[in-house]
Amino acid sequence: MQKLTAVAHRGDPYRVRENTIDSLRAALDRGADAVETDVRLTKDGVPVLLHDETLKRLWEHDRPLLSLSAAEVRGLTDGRVPTLADALQATDGHRLMLDLPGTREVRVARRVVDVVREHGAQDRVYYCADATAMLAVRAADPAAEIALTWTSLAPPRPALLDAVKPRWLNYRFPLLDGALADRIHADGYLISVWTPDTRRSMRRLTAMGVDSITTNRVDVLCALRASANGNANGNASTNGNAT
Repeated sequence: MQKLTAVAHRGDPYRVRENTIDSLRAALDRGADAVETDVRLTKDGVPVLLHDETLKRLWEHDRPLLSLSAAEVRGLTDGRVPTLADALQATDGHRLMLDLPGTREVRVARRVVDVVREHGAQDRVYYCADATAMLAVRAADPAAEIALTWTSLAPPRPALLDAVKPRWLNYRFPLLDGALADRIHADGYLISVWTPDTRRSMRRLTAMGVDSITTNRVDVLCALRASANGNANGNASTNGNAT
């Protein structure tokens, strides 16, 4: 458990509206090692934090993001949809996992990578999404840390892995079992999973040796990790005294 990375999914979404600065900060206050957040571009090419293609679900404006400038987004949401630059400043010193939903072009990935670079955040930012998006990130930044999101039991093709060069394989958590986890580790990759929210699922995944869990309940995950570490330390002390 000591090596498990606790990643907050879109911040602290059960308590604070997802992908907002307040949500990111709340997650970090609850012990998250990293925060996963979604990034899309506005019409004028500004990366902002938004999962959906439109503002409908969260902000009650049925407007596609790609039809709006960054200034229009600010106006429609009272400034509560942050830019990526805002998020990098608000989380200074902490890890961010940037999910790039819908990214299909290198120019889009390059704009996101450029903002990360402008803020000197390359060492604390890593990227996740499907193969197309991660190929675009790799083309934009040969040194980027990548978690390749995978939703199939069929393994990624070797040619794809060679092109993307991920550090992590990022799986939907129900797909993972012990045999698959062992194979991924044997192939030299770290394992990231998303998004278990029950203690039972978290315990099952940590028992498999996953390296990172992305969850909507990061406080629960952190508490389980602390408890497991405490038990492990206690057992180590007992064993030491017995000898």
